[in-house]
Amino acid sequence: MPDTSPAPEPSGAIADAYRGNWVDRLAPEAWKPYFRLSRLDRPIGTWLLLLPCWWGLFLAIAATGGARWHDAWIFAGCGLGAILMRGAGCTWNDITDRGIDGSVARTAARPIPSGAVSARAAFAWGCAQSLAAFCILITFNWAAIGLGILALLPVTIYPFAKRFTWWPQIFLGLAFNWGALLAWTAHTGTLGWPALLLYVAGMAWTLFYDTIYAHQDKEDDALIGVKSTARLFGDATPRALAVFLVAAVALMGLAVIVAAPDGEIGMLVLALIGPWAMGWHMLWQLRRVDLGDHDRLLSLFRSNRNAGLLPVLFFAAACLA
Repeated sequence: MPDTSPAPEPSGAIADAYRGNWVDRLAPEAWKPYFRLSRLDRPIGTWLLLLPCWWGLFLAIAATGGARWHDAWIFAGCGLGAILMRGAGCTWNDITDRGIDGSVARTAARPIPSGAVSARAAFAWGCAQSLAAFCILITFNWAAIGLGILALLPVTIYPFAKRFTWWPQIFLGLAFNWGALLAWTAHTGTLGWPALLLYVAGMAWTLFYDTIYAHQDKEDDALIGVKSTARLFGDATPRALAVFLVAAVALMGLAVIVAAPDGEIGMLVLALIGPWAMGWHMLWQLRRVDLGDHDRLLSLFRSNRNAGLLPVLFFAAACLA
């Protein structure tokens, strides 16, 4: 009889990582724990950090009437920076949560609580990633550099937020959507109202997707006293998600309207399709939410890469209008 039992998990694999990801398959054994610290086996977080950067860049290009050669580097630099800073942020998160992660089923196998990496080695790894990201940041203008340095504040605070507030997702939103401010400023040289509106829209989006995500851990979180919007809203979560959906779409649409140059109707119409399309995707997610189905919750959370890409595509199209 052929063996039909499930294939064993690779050594050190994390519960919510993609099966067959490149870290488990291809990375050298000595580097696997460090790559897992950086969540390179779970790229969705990098996408969620990167997409607001591209929102800000393409809306800035559309608003100012055209791209410059340096915008290609801003586009690529945001991509590289998102990988590095997401890795550094997750490493810091795991250092601060090392006393909690071992008590949560989904996180018990992470490199620090499992003993694969020491806290000291993890700190050095986080510093190396931050330094590499800083080397990218200093290729931008001075205003963007200042914003990039300031971004360390919400990144540093976020891991502690679940200890003192029921709204840690707000602090995640502050950190994860900073790229909307930075990329807009990297193109224009100054911070503007459209970027600020995009930033707050992104925060509403983060509240939407991370509340969905947090429902996977609500039982463990309750046992160890960790707070989250999932625990705060409980069975009323769908109503809260609807509010976050409307806020994200309305604020992003307002950002487009404020950014649109006078008389540029084509740009305005194309760009406004972006938040409208994203809103429909979020509504699709909302209709599929099942708070007791962890696999579905994880799948819906991951689908936000596609939701966030929709404004990128239409903002990019608006640059050509």
